[in-house]
Amino acid sequence: MATFLYKLGRLSFRRRHFVALIWVALLTLAGVGAASAPAAGNSSFSIPGTEAQKAFDLLEQRFPGVSADGATARVVFKAPSGEKMTDPGNKATVRETVEELADGSEVTRVTDPYRAKAVSKDGTIAYAQVSYKVSGMELEDSSRDALQDSAQDARKSGLTVEIGGDALQTVPHTGSSEIIGIAVAAVVLVITFGSLVAAGLPLLTALIGVGIGVSTITALASALDLGSTTSTLAMMIGLAVGIDYALFIVSRYRAELAEGRDREEAAGRATGTAGSAVVFAGLTVVIALVGLSVVNIPMLTKMGVAAAGTVAIAVLIALTMIPALLGYAGRKVKPMGEKGKRLGRASKQPERPNLGTRWASFVVRRPIAVLLLGVIGLGAAAVPASSLELGLPDDGSQPTSTTQRRAYDLLSEGFGPGFNGPLMVVVDAKDSDDPQAVFGDVGDEIKGLKDVVTVTPPAPNKAGDTATITVIPGSQPSSVTTENLVHGIRDAGTGIKADTDANVLVTGSTAMNIDVSEKLNDALIPYLILVVGLAFLLLIVVFRSILVPLKAALGFLLSVMAALGAVVAVFQWGWLSELMGVEQTGPVMSMMPIFMVGVVFGLAMDYEVFLVTRMREAYVHGEKAGQAIVTGFRHGARVVTAAAVIMMAVFAGFIGSSESMVKMIGFGLAIAVFFDAFIVRMAIVPAVLALLGRKAWWLPKWLDRVLPNVDVEGEGLRSDSDRGDTDRELVRA
Repeated sequence: MATFLYKLGRLSFRRRHFVALIWVALLTLAGVGAASAPAAGNSSFSIPGTEAQKAFDLLEQRFPGVSADGATARVVFKAPSGEKMTDPGNKATVRETVEELADGSEVTRVTDPYRAKAVSKDGTIAYAQVSYKVSGMELEDSSRDALQDSAQDARKSGLTVEIGGDALQTVPHTGSSEIIGIAVAAVVLVITFGSLVAAGLPLLTALIGVGIGVSTITALASALDLGSTTSTLAMMIGLAVGIDYALFIVSRYRAELAEGRDREEAAGRATGTAGSAVVFAGLTVVIALVGLSVVNIPMLTKMGVAAAGTVAIAVLIALTMIPALLGYAGRKVKPMGEKGKRLGRASKQPERPNLGTRWASFVVRRPIAVLLLGVIGLGAAAVPASSLELGLPDDGSQPTSTTQRRAYDLLSEGFGPGFNGPLMVVVDAKDSDDPQAVFGDVGDEIKGLKDVVTVTPPAPNKAGDTATITVIPGSQPSSVTTENLVHGIRDAGTGIKADTDANVLVTGSTAMNIDVSEKLNDALIPYLILVVGLAFLLLIVVFRSILVPLKAALGFLLSVMAALGAVVAVFQWGWLSELMGVEQTGPVMSMMPIFMVGVVFGLAMDYEVFLVTRMREAYVHGEKAGQAIVTGFRHGARVVTAAAVIMMAVFAGFIGSSESMVKMIGFGLAIAVFFDAFIVRMAIVPAVLALLGRKAWWLPKWLDRVLPNVDVEGEGLRSDSDRGDTDRELVRA
């Protein structure tokens, strides 16, 4: 591995014009494809294998032309104080609004509140439901404008008018804080390298890689049904790892220059050694992201694969374009320590150990204290995770400044908290002798269940073999009581199936959310086993050790649990919610735990590979186990710290997103990187290695013979260059 990458680095350095031309051409091609592709909306949300999805598919078959996946809007009216919605003037305004809404070219149906009995008992609130032919993200802007204009016209009469539903759904924006994150990364790079040119290389290559990745996703979004969140996630992860991977190779290049090598040789050495770590770190991230496909949720699979593709591009750019740009930079990228030499420090006084060396020496002397403090601290941060509540966002999680949230609150006020989460019961009586009797029996059975407020009469299809029944719970959509009601209806359906051969299925957004949460919970353990198992095998190959990969996996579990605890504290409990821009607390997004497990594991292994490979390199070349830890920190701590701060800044930049899911992911990943990089990898890892000593690098002889030698330490480079002084150089490294 190291020998191949060494040759690739030297080739890229020599043929820099050709390498740069290839990447610029790819960026241009992807940009043209993105510019000419149709705009993408949110990916269609389907959950194969769940009862809610089966019911949805059945509706598509038995109720053709109904547009079951079409957008809906609820236009909610509230009368001024002292008036009723049944007053003649208010009634005339509502009916005029209904007629105006019905003229839309994409509208299939608009209900009249007075005919549909959609007026609250106290007469102060009413609503009209608008159904569309297409989904919310496919609606023409003219249809959204017409909806909002109709509401505005109704407000002129003195009514309070708000709009809920998915018809106003738009592509989220990330806000200016994303740019601030990149600016912070630039400042950290300048401080790390002490040079604008050296600092600019990782930023430039990361932006090119993200540009290619996101543009490709945009170009394929319509054809592959990729949602807007997919490109946001790819940008988030691509920027972070792109900067980090380039940072490690540039840092190693400067260290090689400081050893007296010429620039082409230094570029080859940096790519062969740090580049090997980049390859395996990238592989762990790719494994974690692609592994999301085991959950069998198409949207999550597409997000993971797209982000993994962007990470792969970041790895390729780091291995080829960074050496090419180093060739262009020439003497503008200085050897490590060059500044101190110019100031004459080296000749006047002994070089003072850097902060990484001093910290590692302290941990080696006090491993038990550091280990206990780190584990207890992360354990305390993880405590809120025990109160984790999962759900999918709806209008109730929107900021109170939005019309969707105000409509949600008005409907709860007028019709009860469960009105915003109606359950649709689909009765398939095709194999029954008397479908009409079955429909009535199902309705009567549901009326007898706890927490049921309203059960509408069955609405059969034209064939008379399938009917829908709408059930209004007494509790809000995200409550445990509503979840119990869904399971109660399904349990009752099991008995009906046995007696009448009719299938009773529960669907709707609330039932879908419940099914998604259960599906994700069931998939978490298999996903952990798959991803952690594959990465464990990969790390055994990299480190040629059993205990080091095991320690890496256990440390990851600590950091991800602590990060989940922080997410619960902020987004569910409301701690620091104003600082984070969280206007509405509530359940944590259902896919957050499994998503964090995947992404955080990949990123955690990044730091493990970058930091511990330097320790193993020193150990392999003759240093004692304790000294190898100090050597690894001397060369790697500053760069890993810079990489972690950069990654945190990039992720934190997405906290400014208008999309609650993106905001939560940005915060969760940023805090997870902090816990993993600074507590697990910088404190717990060296403490455990110090306690294990030489045992940390133990590997059974039979396994040593079986495993391929990937040569991450660059041992094979001894035969390719600098034969005369390689031994001295490797000991110093």
